[in-house]
This record gives sequence, C-alpha cells and structure tokens, in this order.
Amino acid sequence: MNRFAALHREIAQCRACPRLVSWREQIGEEKRRAYRDWKYWARPVPGFGDPRASLAIVGLAPGAHGANRTGRMFTGDSSGKFLYAGLFRAGFANQASSEQRGDGLELRGAYIVAALRCVPPDNRPMPDELNRCDRLGCKHPIPGQTGSGDPSSSTFVRPRNRAFAAAGTGGARLLPR
Repeated sequence: MNRFAALHREIAQCRACPRLVSWREQIGEEKRRAYRDWKYWARPVPGFGDPRASLAIVGLAPGAHGANRTGRMFTGDSSGKFLYAGLFRAGFANQASSEQRGDGLELRGAYIVAALRCVPPDNRPMPDELNRCDRLGCKHPIPGQTGSGDPSSSTFVRPRNRAFAAAGTGGARLLPR
C-alpha cells in the first residue's frame, strides 16, 4: 500500500473528537428519509482526486447527508452538483456530476480535501476540533506541490494559513499571501 492510501485509511479510522464521532454516527443511524436505504459512510472523509494535482479545493467539512453519507467530499449533495459541473466544464473532471463513490468520477489536475474531516453539528466546527484534526495525523497534503504525489514530501493543507477563493466556474485558486 502506498503512503497516500495509508494516510486515507488513517483519516477514515480517526476517533479523536468525541463530539464529532457521536454526531457523524448519529446522522448515519437516523438518516434523512430520502436516504433511508443507504448505508452511510459516517466516518472521517479523506481527500479525493489526482495525487499530482496543481489545483487544491478546500472545503470546510463533509456535508451531513452528502459526504458523511457517501464518503467522498461534495458527492451526493447540492454543493457537489455545482462544483463537479464546473470542474467538468473546466476540464478537471471526466463527468459533470457525482452521486456516490464508485460512480466513475475521476479528477485530473485537481484534488479536493476538507479542513475538518467529520461533519460538525450545525456545520460549525469548534477551533479545538480543527486543531486536533490537523495535529493528530488527520492533516492532508496538497498533492503535486513537489510533483511526487508523496504525502511525506508535499505541502500540508493548513486552512488557517492559506486563503482560497472561488474563481467562478473555474474552480478555486490559491490567493497570494
């Protein structure tokens, strides 16, 4: 197993924040009526995309009935409908929508990650949860910074230190410091 896959597995097994673990699992049990037949992911959501990406898209946290259900950021929710359509038009995705993991979506030159890997209650993470997610091995690299795609040699996403902005239908761009 490569180091990137090992990092994804480490992220998906994290239980460091009791409030977030309880909430994500509660959502996975109670479910929204429209998804009552789904088996929810209900674990931390690792990043997704091209390991050699030049474009990083950073979300706040998984959606309760989107990524917390599907296990992939912006998949199966309204934000994803907008985002993946834009990535497709800009040539970063091979299809314009994504409803579940394993639906054939591939990103080219783009990588999606969240500042917090678990869905927070009321979509409001606590500062200590963001810090813990970063400190306890749940940090995630921006692949391609060094061209290797190797998490040990890439720059880590630290949302407190980097500013990202929407760039219309062209995705997101890193703002100058």
